[in-house]
Amino acid sequence: MSIDDITGPAAAAAPVWRTSDAATRAGWLEAVADALTAHADELVEIADRETRLGATRLRGEVGRTTGQLRLFAEVVREGSAFELTVDDADPDATPPRPELRRLLVGVGPVAVFSASNFPFAFSVCGGDTASAWAAGNPVIVKAHSGHPELSRRTAEVAIAALRAAGAPEGSLALVEGREAGNALVQHPAVAAAGFTGSLSGGRALFDLASGRPDPIPFYGELGSVNPVVITPAAVAARGDQLAQGLVGSFTLGVGQFCTKPGVVFVPADAGFEQRVADAVTGAAGGVLLTDRITAAFPDGIAHLTADASVEVVGFGAETADGARPVVLATDAAAVAERAATLLEEVFGPVTLLVRYTGDDELRAALAAVPGSLTATLHAEDGDEVAGTLELLQQRAGRVLFAGWPTGVAVTWSQQHGGPWPATTSLHTSVGATAIRRFLRPVAYQDAPDALLPAPLRDASLAHLPHRRNGILVLP
Repeated sequence: MSIDDITGPAAAAAPVWRTSDAATRAGWLEAVADALTAHADELVEIADRETRLGATRLRGEVGRTTGQLRLFAEVVREGSAFELTVDDADPDATPPRPELRRLLVGVGPVAVFSASNFPFAFSVCGGDTASAWAAGNPVIVKAHSGHPELSRRTAEVAIAALRAAGAPEGSLALVEGREAGNALVQHPAVAAAGFTGSLSGGRALFDLASGRPDPIPFYGELGSVNPVVITPAAVAARGDQLAQGLVGSFTLGVGQFCTKPGVVFVPADAGFEQRVADAVTGAAGGVLLTDRITAAFPDGIAHLTADASVEVVGFGAETADGARPVVLATDAAAVAERAATLLEEVFGPVTLLVRYTGDDELRAALAAVPGSLTATLHAEDGDEVAGTLELLQQRAGRVLFAGWPTGVAVTWSQQHGGPWPATTSLHTSVGATAIRRFLRPVAYQDAPDALLPAPLRDASLAHLPHRRNGILVLP
């Protein structure tokens, strides 16, 4: 099947999705959620065979995936995401003002590139697909090579559910292979793309999307070291707890979460390194997701340890056929001088401790940290951390003050995105406002009521949140 054979039905389905009413569109999303739940046993078995992530983890991920679909059904019904806005005509204004009505509508067919580390939640029916559907767009998914059988079966289940619920043909399609993905992002029928994966792969697709005769938005989540700062007072108050929490976080999922704490700024001579070394001793590694990731992990460690400032602090438990957790350490001055080398993301169970001796040294090193998805501050009451916090919030989309960054709640207020290279945009890829990536604004001037989109008609506005003449109106 050619790429035109796949994009054609999607293009034909786009106007149906864009003009679908809230109840119908939300019902389509919920139909897919119900189908995934009904087929969970079968899908988890396939996923475990391909990814070796374990049935318990994968069942939880199916739940997260169906939860995302149901959240976006709620977003569609609630309506505020579409930013309905009216300015009434004012003939007495200078100059006279026409009536203007504005809303956000779906951009058209969306290409979604699956991730390896979340075979459900960031794959065929994951958050990018759910938010694109909620915005009113059909989706074409490029399957990840790490779980091809799961991708095909998930697509079959979802397509059948959409068809049974009355959604148009072309609402969901699947392509496989790098060449197909490249062709997809360049095809004139595709209006936007979402991606989660490597910096190199994402940058290549970003350049293709930007280099089209008609450039399209490319929403890529590419790489993140997720800096953590621990103050001397925090080490003194709860050092053992922090060490154990760090080890649990950077080894979670064998270190293959995009929010893994990859660089941790710790006070020099506070004994924290030894606490982490002690805590990591019993930490288990495991099999990595793909052969490519498996090969890249030791290369990434070697790249870091080749720097004269870096030393190995501790190892986790030996594993027969998987990656062994490792803790490395360097100093803040080296990071400030050689950030490109020392702050390169390594996918897998490794973290880099960075010793600092005072606020000036800490902040000079933090200034060199690239954009990240998260930043974490562990401090105590009375710590003077305003300057440090300012640097952290400049570099991340989510700032944590307790706990560890692995684990991303799917909520209305979530922000899962940050400055480059964490993402190619300012939008989130998780949570309700992820829908904004796949919407575009359209304003109607002096339009007859019968020709307005249904949500902008006064009869509809009586039941929907909107802004009229600058005033927020809630039904």
